[in-house]
Amino acid sequence: MLLEHRGRRPVVPESAYVAPSAVLCGAVVLGEGSRVLHGAVLTAENGEVRLGENSVVMENALVRGRADHPALLGDAVLVGPHAHVNGATVEDEVFIATGAALFPGSVAGAGAELRINSVLQVNSRLEPGAVLPIGWIAVGDPAQLFSPDRHEELWPIQRDLDFPGTVYGVPRGTSMRDIMARQSTFFGAHLDDTQLPD
Repeated sequence: MLLEHRGRRPVVPESAYVAPSAVLCGAVVLGEGSRVLHGAVLTAENGEVRLGENSVVMENALVRGRADHPALLGDAVLVGPHAHVNGATVEDEVFIATGAALFPGSVAGAGAELRINSVLQVNSRLEPGAVLPIGWIAVGDPAQLFSPDRHEELWPIQRDLDFPGTVYGVPRGTSMRDIMARQSTFFGAHLDDTQLPD
């Protein structure tokens, strides 16, 4: 499904493939030979999504572009099933495994591997060629790698990366009621989306 959102339409070259059950919404630009498989969603909320040449977004993955943090994926990138790439920069030849998550302002350097269910936190930079192990968290610039049981060591670094400010534009401690009122208004822009012919 192709949707016009905020006056912008997806751009799909003839050499690309988008599965019938995938969704491209707004300012999404696919590279030559790219593939977007069943159930995947590439949504340019109020910022761009760009997918490079011969890159593949697999089943049920989400790639989201934001105004301050577009989703920019290079050439020969694999986004695995159920992965979440939100406002991140992914350089060439990066492998993003099943269930991995990259948050706004993060950068995965060329040739990096983010293995199953790993997390690249907001405003963090994974060095080129680095391997983020299964279930581990990368935090900081340059990123330090932490196993999930090391939260007490990870939190002082993560706290200073300003997740609520980066993702929601609010200071830490803002109530969920206030955050969700803002999110409801923001995502309400989809009420005006227009489905485009195939």
